[in-house]
Amino acid sequence: MWAPDVAFKDGIYYLYFPVKDKQDIFRIGVATSSTPGGPFKAEENPIDGSFSIDPTVFQDSDGSSYMYFGGIWGGQLQRWSTCEYVGEDVYPADSLPALSPKIARMADDMFSFAEPLRDIQILDENGDALKAGDNDRRFFEASWIHKYNDKYYFSYSTGDTHFIAYAIGDNPYGPFTYQGVVLNPVIGWTNHHSIAEFEGKWYLFYHDTEVSGGQTHLRNIKMTELTHLPDGTIQTIDPYLD
Repeated sequence: MWAPDVAFKDGIYYLYFPVKDKQDIFRIGVATSSTPGGPFKAEENPIDGSFSIDPTVFQDSDGSSYMYFGGIWGGQLQRWSTCEYVGEDVYPADSLPALSPKIARMADDMFSFAEPLRDIQILDENGDALKAGDNDRRFFEASWIHKYNDKYYFSYSTGDTHFIAYAIGDNPYGPFTYQGVVLNPVIGWTNHHSIAEFEGKWYLFYHDTEVSGGQTHLRNIKMTELTHLPDGTIQTIDPYLD
């Protein structure tokens, strides 16, 4: 199992998790529980049409729920560029648009997609799609979304350049325009995060490997307050600034 997420609806907790099937292809499963700590009972089959990794479910103020997912390299997103799985990695040229994370509205029962998958467009300041060679800004993995002042903030990891970046849009589907960096690189190869409001304040949750002794897979959960600036942008966080 790789990075999961949990949604809550009508008294039920839904755990969404990516795991490989017997053909070594990532799918996204769902399990349910009446309590957040489980135990969770998994459905027999993965979500139809699901693939890749890092699912997150956003529940909008109108009650609609949306799943965002995807990850390149080990996350296999690059093997689905034709909408059919291919057994080898196929990446766009650096000058072409980067691979896109996916979104679909969830069905009312939270067990399936209510519509075909869509690409999430992440645009630069000129309205053009971020390019595959723009490693400091393009999507790699770890989708997250939160809503602030009626704007939708799509944040994600840039992977090999180690930033948590973000883009802003006017609806859950985007397009989202790149704005900057939420979190500068941490100790450890990659990062994965979430953003949530609690009692009127916003917080960033993330991980690094500082306590575990440097470049290791043993990750430590951390949190810090997150600040939305008056113009709607997010103040960049330096994880080790005193």
